[in-house]
Amino acid sequence: MRLHDILIVGAGLAGMRAAVVAPSDLDVAVISKVHPVRSHSVAAQGGINAALGENDSWEAHAFDTTKGGLYLGDQDAIEAMCREAPDDIHELERLGVIFSRDGQGRIAQRPFGGAGFPRACYAADRTGHAILHAMYEQLLKRRIAVYEEWYVTALIMEDGVCRGVVAWDLIRGGLHAIGAKAVILATGGSGRVFLTSTNAVINTGDGMALAYRAGAPLADMEFVQFHPTTLKGTGILITEGARGEGAYLLNTLGERFMETYAPQQMELATRSVVSLAIGQEILEGRGVDGCVLLDLRHLGRQRILERLPQIRELAIEFAGLDPIETPIPVRPGAHYQMGGVRTNQWTETGIAGLYAAGECACVSVHGANRLGGNSLLETIVFGRRAGIRAGEYVRTIARQAFETDQLVIEQRRVQRMLAQEGSIRAWQIREELGQVMSLNLGLVRTHESMAAALTALTALTHRADSVTVQDKGRVFNSDLVQTFELQSLLDVAETIVTSALARQESRGAHYRSDFPKRDDVQWLKHSVARRTPQGPTVAYEPVTVTRFPPA
Repeated sequence: MRLHDILIVGAGLAGMRAAVVAPSDLDVAVISKVHPVRSHSVAAQGGINAALGENDSWEAHAFDTTKGGLYLGDQDAIEAMCREAPDDIHELERLGVIFSRDGQGRIAQRPFGGAGFPRACYAADRTGHAILHAMYEQLLKRRIAVYEEWYVTALIMEDGVCRGVVAWDLIRGGLHAIGAKAVILATGGSGRVFLTSTNAVINTGDGMALAYRAGAPLADMEFVQFHPTTLKGTGILITEGARGEGAYLLNTLGERFMETYAPQQMELATRSVVSLAIGQEILEGRGVDGCVLLDLRHLGRQRILERLPQIRELAIEFAGLDPIETPIPVRPGAHYQMGGVRTNQWTETGIAGLYAAGECACVSVHGANRLGGNSLLETIVFGRRAGIRAGEYVRTIARQAFETDQLVIEQRRVQRMLAQEGSIRAWQIREELGQVMSLNLGLVRTHESMAAALTALTALTHRADSVTVQDKGRVFNSDLVQTFELQSLLDVAETIVTSALARQESRGAHYRSDFPKRDDVQWLKHSVARRTPQGPTVAYEPVTVTRFPPA
């Protein structure tokens, strides 16, 4: 059995940040189902928040984050993130991230929705790309071991302690047990629960499902953010940075309709407000072929080429139009999971030896609605904290070989999958799941729609037991991997629907037309889903309030 001090599952920004800051005398390894620079962090476009401006402050950033999350975020974690953000940005700069610059040569910052100051530091409209590649260079510099293209199927648990993982080697085939004193989950989000999403096809909630099956609770899973502007027909993200640069949202009448919904913030209202406004315009017949229009034309050719080159490229490639001359058709699409593996502000899950950071975790800094620019920041701040805390923990643990029956259990599971014959394929169930979730758990939810989704989910889960893996080989068996991913998607979807059904109010990304008001008296609390043989059970935990009482 391979043994490491720290094993990080996921090679996106949170995972690589944890690896880079972990003490150099420890044996640290990263395991990822894709090459590290193909991690979904590379797709982040608009910016990363930090209070660098002369008139800005981390306290103002913390207030905006708390208010934007409808006061459901834990304020001790929010304060830690916002207080540490400026130092982390300067550290990224020292590590080689090439940020865009203002006229004085300082790191450029653009306004984002819900922010009182322009505090989103950016690298044109490829911010995630710039940071991810710089972090990968640091990974190589430190010669950190990477299990590239391995899929983790289970956590190894021994007496309630996480002792490593079981993983399938995609390139050569076969399951292996990999031991570790500490495991950090940094596997990203679960956007592929929905049919149309801004997320990469790899975002299947694997880390959330691994922790959930091992006994760790998932918190606030009902809060799934729909980004206001995704490209018509594809769901490709059109960054909030476009609106930060001054783009307008127009309906079929040519009106800047956000004046009706948020007259002060207009297009830079919080994402949940803008998404619901777009949905309302389309519902009332003022859309344009099921969309609204994002108009960049007045920004001018030079500004678009300098600050939004990727957006122009995407519009030309996938919509056949040039935003310098023509508005872009956009509509809301599933984008980000505010919930995840429940952790404290030092990324500890409650299971000894198991940590979680980034989108797969719920610290909780985003509450009911994430502000743009805070997701990249979360990966950097809490990825760093995970690496530090896991490093401290492993120094208290003596490394020793151990036997585990988890490998045998997983081998039997794979044998059963490969032996199964029939006509049901994983991709079919996955597509039906996406349709069910998009139809019933979208921008607007009701008891009836969510109950229908739960019934459909039960049937899909039952059918998934009979999925056939047509590829019986071992080498790069993507059919088998899709079957693993399907189980993760179903587990995560069930916690989303169950938590959403239970929350009888509207708050941020969770909007119920049958309970349209926010209710702080009954519902200012975290939903906490735990796995049982009968399905998830939902309990509740108080929100940590420090300096900003709900208003």
